[in-house]
Amino acid sequence: MILKDKHILITGGARGLGRNFAECAIAEGAKVVISDLLEDLGRETADAIGATFVPVDLANPGSIEACVAAAAKAMGGIDGLVNNGAITNSGGKTLDQLEIEIWDRVMTVNVRGTWLMTKAARPHLAKCGRGKVVNIASDTALWGAPKIMAYVASKGAVIAMTRSMSRELGGEGIAVNAIAPGLTLVEATAYVPEDRHQLYIQGRAMNRPQQPEDVSGAVMFFLSDAAGFVTGQLLPVNGGFVMN
Repeated sequence: MILKDKHILITGGARGLGRNFAECAIAEGAKVVISDLLEDLGRETADAIGATFVPVDLANPGSIEACVAAAAKAMGGIDGLVNNGAITNSGGKTLDQLEIEIWDRVMTVNVRGTWLMTKAARPHLAKCGRGKVVNIASDTALWGAPKIMAYVASKGAVIAMTRSMSRELGGEGIAVNAIAPGLTLVEATAYVPEDRHQLYIQGRAMNRPQQPEDVSGAVMFFLSDAAGFVTGQLLPVNGGFVMN
């Protein structure tokens, strides 16, 4: 149980990848708080998997601070933060079709939200002496996926922030890393056209659809003490569609 007695906060945990991360962390011995804008589903998920639910709106700085404070109180501290909560909203739109309001919304949630969640959790992560932050990016930022530019740009920013955060927080014993999943079969990707799914499947070294559990192992590693001296790194997890 590599996360035994760890206290882990996972944003976007009501469904999809976030729920799978939470289930795996609990199986590895962690106490888990999931947070999400989807309150009813979040509470249902938490009850089902043995986690605690705390609502959060990643576009609202006050909500973020309240979420972190409530999570730390519920668990008795925070050892790990998984910045998984995000929105897409720009799928299927070319750069000419993309509205400024959508661009700003995606950046606010995905980029500013990741920054503010990490900022709010920092004192708790520093207090534990070996804190971990795992930012969920996307391989779309590595291969330049078309017709989803706001999302791609936001995840590119998350990758860049991961490196900067690692240098700022390393002196406090906090490791910050990022995972870049490929197109994964979850509720949030149900809108993706079949031709994009086939592009991924055919372009992977491992020619099959990607499942949530394909990503969770890497996240568990980065949250564990086994990754205590690994920081500022990006790990693509996509079956070999993009290779470093």
